[in-house]
Amino acid sequence: MKNKYIVGDNLDILKSIDSEYDFCYIDPPYNTGRNFGDFGDSFKNMDEFIDFLKPRFELIHKKLKETGNLVVHVDSISSHYIKVCLDSIFGIKNFKNELIITTSNMKAVKKKLMRSHDVLLIYSKNANKAFYNQQYTAYPDNGSKGKVDKRGEYSTSAAKNSQPNVIVRPNLRYEWNGHNFQWWISKERMQKLHDEDRLQYNKEGIPRIKRYYHEMKGIPFKDVWTDISSIQVGEKLDYATQKPKKILLRLLDLYTKENDLCLDIFAGSGTLGRACLEKNRNFTLIDINPKGKETFNDSISNTIYKINL
Repeated sequence: MKNKYIVGDNLDILKSIDSEYDFCYIDPPYNTGRNFGDFGDSFKNMDEFIDFLKPRFELIHKKLKETGNLVVHVDSISSHYIKVCLDSIFGIKNFKNELIITTSNMKAVKKKLMRSHDVLLIYSKNANKAFYNQQYTAYPDNGSKGKVDKRGEYSTSAAKNSQPNVIVRPNLRYEWNGHNFQWWISKERMQKLHDEDRLQYNKEGIPRIKRYYHEMKGIPFKDVWTDISSIQVGEKLDYATQKPKKILLRLLDLYTKENDLCLDIFAGSGTLGRACLEKNRNFTLIDINPKGKETFNDSISNTIYKINL
């Protein structure tokens, strides 16, 4: 079921869908006890909240391909309860990451620290087969070229293991340049780097490995994102629980490829759908609130996207 926004109970709709999905992102209720006008977010207790989510998680697990991934966007109050539930369905070995994302405009409090982050729990259907496309950030530009040789700009990393009694690797203990240490690389690798002038020696003759920036992709994404604290300028819609599209764009880069089919069963204003349209992915959006579909339709009506909803 491609590029559809369906209004109704997501449990019933999921049961009727035959599609298999490459990726699922959900931003479920947080059990805040608040009334958002168009919908409420209140359960009697945490047990009732988890009982509400569990059959939906089970169906998502069933609908995901073996290569598929699930991202659940929650807050720090409920995240550990939800993780236990997901562990029981997906298996602890298929847990991939707890991703922390900073938020803004949180209500000030006086008797505890102000919460300023959300939690994204990431699971794969099958850890050995799950799709993952590593992403990188550029190295910081501090205005200094740093170390440069004929090959280009570089930094260095240790060749010597400074904790040989903690990380014991007898096969990496050997003499090099008059020093008998445990190293991070084999003697054969050390010799190759030396022959290619990829070692930098200090005054004692201990080498460090040259790492050339132009040969590296950048800094791999980490599990704390601090640069998407709010919805971007021009993106805000009239929907209380809207999430920044930039988060979804990054997740799609990490866990999907072009033409993959993505699912969101708590679609709200349809942020996943808008991100999918930008990234040339397909989607199924489900929400019980008719305003969600109306908001989504309005948000793409004046864009270049032409889809039949």
